[in-house]
Amino acid sequence: MGGGTVYHGDLAPDFSMQAPGAAASLFVRRNVDPRISLRFGASFGTISASDENSLNEYNNARNLSFQSTVFEGSLGLEFNFLPFHHNSQKGKGRNQYTPYLVAGFGIFHHNPKALYEDNWYELQALGTEGQALGEEYSLMQPALILGGGIKIDINSEWGIVIEGATRILFFDYLDDISGEYADTRLIASHRGSLASAAINLADRSGELGQNIGRPGRQRGDSKTNDGYTMFTIGILYTMHQFNCPSW
Repeated sequence: MGGGTVYHGDLAPDFSMQAPGAAASLFVRRNVDPRISLRFGASFGTISASDENSLNEYNNARNLSFQSTVFEGSLGLEFNFLPFHHNSQKGKGRNQYTPYLVAGFGIFHHNPKALYEDNWYELQALGTEGQALGEEYSLMQPALILGGGIKIDINSEWGIVIEGATRILFFDYLDDISGEYADTRLIASHRGSLASAAINLADRSGELGQNIGRPGRQRGDSKTNDGYTMFTIGILYTMHQFNCPSW
């Protein structure tokens, strides 16, 4: 399956237009019965956002941005609204299409980065909100997966699947933004040789001529977790099991 990934979080709180990234997935399904399937999957997605695309004036002045690549492994269940792929031949009881729901659990790896003075910096390692060494958020995180789609038969083996599935996360640092601006002295005391880059990437409002990053001022919305959604279309291949008749 291939398609696009849409990020939602502190850099897109007002559903402003952010360019979708790429998405690709590979799933293996085991059809338990005509309506229920167990699936294992691996997915890849790219996400990014920038305050310059926001419809909010404060966010424009905040001037933060990020990009990241997400690698995800998942386990889930699919429920077909109509019986599907349970017979190798067309006939009674077989449907050539079905809408379906999917619910699952995933583990993903992410690593938000930002471009500064022609260099890409890994933001988690900089502690941009004053995190001490060893107290940074983890780059491995869990997610609940909820979505749905439609499966369409071409023949008894090949088909097309279209799906949209969102990831509900349990943390707010997918974009490296969540809480308040930290004191620059605190950031410097934790980051050593990276102090200059960490301070400049923690508050980029000065690049637009006004410094809004006073210590304790809101930098992100910690009450709302981040997330991402994948919209994909792909090819479905069914491996039928045939039992030889007994003598």
